[in-house]
Amino acid sequence: MLSREDFVFTIGYDGPIAVVDKKARQRYKSLSSKELAEKGLFRPAYASAIWSKKPEEMDEVLAIYNKTIGTPLAPGVSLERLFGVFLMDVKRTMAL
Repeated sequence: MLSREDFVFTIGYDGPIAVVDKKARQRYKSLSSKELAEKGLFRPAYASAIWSKKPEEMDEVLAIYNKTIGTPLAPGVSLERLFGVFLMDVKRTMAL
């Protein structure tokens, strides 16, 4: 399983290897899900919330997202599909 930082900043996959945004990971790795969302980094924020497995973090990211975009999404909307974030069992990373 990937570390939180690698999972949050994964930008894609090359077969069994997660491709990680090295600069973003270095710059934002210490931020919480809420802090990432407040900076407008919604995909990493939601990935962080999924990693935590805490529904309240997912709801918090959704609330900030709704406030920012101005068109509220209902709870239960598949943000996993919207942001393309799913927990996967990947053991290797490639940082670019």
